[in-house]
Amino acid sequence: MSSADAYTLPEEALSESFIASSGPGGQNVNKVATAVQLRCDVFKLGLAPYAYARLKELAGSRMTSGGEIVITARSFRTQEANREDARARLAELIAKAHIRQPKRIKTKVSRAAKAKRVEAKKGRSAVKQARAKPRID
Repeated sequence: MSSADAYTLPEEALSESFIASSGPGGQNVNKVATAVQLRCDVFKLGLAPYAYARLKELAGSRMTSGGEIVITARSFRTQEANREDARARLAELIAKAHIRQPKRIKTKVSRAAKAKRVEAKKGRSAVKQARAKPRID
């Protein structure tokens, strides 16, 4: 995503910690903490209100009540690759939050469309009436 590249993350908003991974690596996984847990303080990003609201929506359970986004990357065997992956995912998330959703314009159903729907309902009703047992009065 090219818009993700355009957004640069401020270093003071980020903190990283390395944890034991469960990904590929065999015995290496048990010895080396290669997975990275990237925490980003959203308030230090200085986002516009619409972008903050959208980011909160997009992040979902990855956002803590304290306003931090937590991204865990453990796809690769090296710390550096996982670090780059986590930062790229965070930048992409923030870039997506900056894309404004178009406002929905309410439209009214036309009179002709309403009439057409009612006629279709009457037609179905007539078909079903014809299937019913004849009543003897």
